[in-house]
Amino acid sequence: MSGPSMFVRPRSIRRGAALTFVFATVLGTGAAAGAFGDEMHNTTDATASSLPKTGTADRDEVAAAAREAMAKGQSGSKAAEEVVSRSGDRWSAVYSAREYENVRQALDGEYVGVGLWVRCRPGGRIEVARVQPGSPADRAGIAVGDRLRTIDGEPMTGQPVTEVVSRLRGGNPGAANGNEAEGQAGGTQAGSGDDKPSDRSAAAGTPVRLGLERDGRTWQQTLHRIRLATEAVTADRSAADRATRIKVDSFSKGSGEQVRRAVREAPEGDGILLDLRGNSGGLVTEAVTAASAFLDGGLVATYDVKGRQRALYAQEGGDVGTPLVVLVDGGTMSAAELLTGALQDRGRAVVVGSRTFGKGSVQMPSKLPDGSVAELTVGHYKTPAGRSVDGEGIAPDLAVKGGAEERARTVLSGLGGGA
Repeated sequence: MSGPSMFVRPRSIRRGAALTFVFATVLGTGAAAGAFGDEMHNTTDATASSLPKTGTADRDEVAAAAREAMAKGQSGSKAAEEVVSRSGDRWSAVYSAREYENVRQALDGEYVGVGLWVRCRPGGRIEVARVQPGSPADRAGIAVGDRLRTIDGEPMTGQPVTEVVSRLRGGNPGAANGNEAEGQAGGTQAGSGDDKPSDRSAAAGTPVRLGLERDGRTWQQTLHRIRLATEAVTADRSAADRATRIKVDSFSKGSGEQVRRAVREAPEGDGILLDLRGNSGGLVTEAVTAASAFLDGGLVATYDVKGRQRALYAQEGGDVGTPLVVLVDGGTMSAAELLTGALQDRGRAVVVGSRTFGKGSVQMPSKLPDGSVAELTVGHYKTPAGRSVDGEGIAPDLAVKGGAEERARTVLSGLGGGA
């Protein structure tokens, strides 16, 4: 997508998989007390899906390690990272203040970049997967399929996508820590782009020189980064089968209402195909708002924080009559799994595809003495039927290995939606 997918440093699975159910509005010393705000978010890194469940890091121990290190003139955040690492909790992580601010901005639906999605092709070739309309890359005529050979003179062939993203953003090589707007697309490896938050991302207005290739012709193009809005939700319609497909790449700010609007604007008689494949998660409140598009109130999920049970409810008045099929895969994560589980358990949708990622743990942020932020696991969520998602994922009603969208459209037709 051309917007942050809100992931973090690929250098470790634990760090890359954090930012799950983050209660950002309670960031501070008392963050674990249970005063939850509106910025819960739940994102993950697909590289961790095959790992077993792990323990959790203790918040007090992490904070004490940071204070002790700082008293000795050492890095508090590094000491905190070491404690988290020893705990074996792959979902917890420690971020610098700058990194965490970048993530918050990403969740707000903005990023600084040039509007490219990139992916890795066989042989390590880096290719443009998507171009954001109206972006600097779009105005320069860069197109899907163009090969990205160099960035600021440095060869990109054979580089990890995360490295490419960091350079597009203007960050330190190897410092990319998210999936931002120069986004994510399928390829030999997971693709991503210049919208990943990085510890030292460049400011809007800074130049980046790209070396490109198309049909054997090579050229240099200098672009200037700007602040762009993400495109987390897109809708398209197939007149042939009378189906409206709503694709949700992540649950950034405003995405839930975008889903509701897309449902309202779908032509009468259309079925709806809610495509959550590759959805990296995001703000839990946005996933609940999206659920409200299809439910007339009622339970969406329950979660526990340090043994205290909480519940999330849909708003009343959603569309409960339009036939609905949800498309999922192994890249459907966190908040997207919460939404899928709610629609499946409530009997509102048929779920088609493959088993989802399996991320259902709850993290909470806490500011450390040096200004860095520790996000530590404090609990887990369950679907309305009481199913645990963490380490299990959501099994589809119809498992499909190939041609999932075609099968989903067939199912939708059988439900009375579409041709």
